Amino acid sequence: MTVGNRQETFSGTREVVERLRFDAARLEDYLREKVAGFSGPMMISQFKGGQSNPTYLLETPLRRYVLRRKPPGKLLPSAHAVDREYRVMRALHAQRFPVPEPVLYCADETVIGTAFFVMAYVEGRVFWEPHMPESNPGERAATFDAMNATLARLHNFNPAAIGLSDYGRGENYVARQVHRWSKQYRASETQRIEEMEQLIAWLPAHLPPPQAPRLVHGDYRLDNMILAPDRPKILAVLDWELSTLGDPLADFTYHLMQWHMPPSEAGTGSLLGLDLKALGIPSLEAYVDAYVARTRLDPRPHLPIYFAYNFFRLAAIMQGIAGRVRDGTATSAFAAAKAELVRPLAAKAFEFVREAQS
Repeated sequence: MTVGNRQETFSGTREVVERLRFDAARLEDYLREKVAGFSGPMMISQFKGGQSNPTYLLETPLRRYVLRRKPPGKLLPSAHAVDREYRVMRALHAQRFPVPEPVLYCADETVIGTAFFVMAYVEGRVFWEPHMPESNPGERAATFDAMNATLARLHNFNPAAIGLSDYGRGENYVARQVHRWSKQYRASETQRIEEMEQLIAWLPAHLPPPQAPRLVHGDYRLDNMILAPDRPKILAVLDWELSTLGDPLADFTYHLMQWHMPPSEAGTGSLLGLDLKALGIPSLEAYVDAYVARTRLDPRPHLPIYFAYNFFRLAAIMQGIAGRVRDGTATSAFAAAKAELVRPLAAKAFEFVREAQS
């Protein structure tokens, strides 16, 4: 896969791969019983994009739906939490925050083999590259401003006020995340990477100051949202699997990683080396300033530590994909390429460790 064809590679749907098929008639019967207005016949296809939780398009004569499920097979503890995705989307949909309408959650594994949820299909555009090929400077500038404003709105919610006071522990978020992803990394480890060893040792002793807990997305980026077909408006933010209560600045600086991301063939978006001014994309500094103005939260004094943490975290997530490749449970055709990112991501994280130490 090359940079130029990522949009084509990840857009749209395909036939469901053999390992991820299920009894479509059983699902159709279940939805007919549980979902008001549901009526078959139903056609099922699988979205090309996505990695962690297999996602399907359900098409009926009257309406289209999206089904998101846990993958079958051996899974890491606490991963693939589709029940949490459904819960947070329900809470946010009630606040008119841009998420797809949640339709139904099913914990009964006898229906399709794993837990799943169904949401409304949202018609729009997904840009798989942060520099938005085929767009224009005005639309890019407006889209980045909309992303910034939407994340700021998320971080400005009082979790208790929207029914999510118990959605996570919240306190000491970065410390707990470092511990969690160190454990997940060890559970999926396929090779020794010296930078990861040093990060696992260094990060717990060099944490940023704790922030008041807020709702965090955990994987906020352009290709996890749907834009309107004809304008730079965010209609839906997707993929809430990693959401919880935690440090909003950790969430925001994860989103900032695209300005520093090592380019790769694995579909990990990068703005590194691009002429941002010509593209209409704000500089990292201007983007941070806009977020600070909207939230009064300021990551700037501790950016190197936040970046070191986030590149470490992403390296551990990619190592989890490497583990799924090893175990035969990876759901993306590009999982192996993503697994190869672990070492360069760890190296990038350690660059920020050196910056923090200087």
